[in-house]
Amino acid sequence: ALTPVANLEPVQVGGVIISNATLHNQEEISRKDIRIGDTVLIERAGDVIPKISDVDHSKREGDSKSYSFPRVCPKCGSAALREEGDAVRRCSGGLVCPAQAIERLKHFVSRKALDIEGLGARQIEMFFNDNDLSIREPADIFNIEERDNENSSKLKDRLGWGEKSASNLFEAINSKKEIEFAVLLFSLGIRHVGETAAKLVAAHYLKWT
Repeated sequence: ALTPVANLEPVQVGGVIISNATLHNQEEISRKDIRIGDTVLIERAGDVIPKISDVDHSKREGDSKSYSFPRVCPKCGSAALREEGDAVRRCSGGLVCPAQAIERLKHFVSRKALDIEGLGARQIEMFFNDNDLSIREPADIFNIEERDNENSSKLKDRLGWGEKSASNLFEAINSKKEIEFAVLLFSLGIRHVGETAAKLVAAHYLKWT
């Protein structure tokens, strides 16, 4: 999903400096008539997530410009499509899109999915762009120790790593080579297949094959 974000002049809200706020989707932008350069009222939804609650039209410049939602994905150039009945516009590139590939990998190792300790969002981004230990799809995670053994440049010798942290990562990955069917289904990040749907499918089919 392409989620628009407002870039703000930094302002303190509830003791926190806010410089970005989600705009949700095109309908929300149009409904509130938010334009580039506007003076806006910022709130923190639930005292956590910054959002634009109102626009001060009295301070709007006469030549203000409406926001034009992109028709192509800014990451891969694929068409950004909005399906009927859907509020958001989505990249149609699938795993060809590096942004989608990275986010799906992050989901795959997230706490409610495989929950691989030591392999979080930051590490996924690092490995995704790594020449020697590249992780481009879930299967790459499970042979990373084998590939590390074949490389002259070891993970333990890299900045931010050590022998213990590398060993712990390999051990954590190996411990997830057998998981519940429902957890695997959820971890794949299939649209409309959340935890509940994954459990229902797994309870019906019982196994992968």
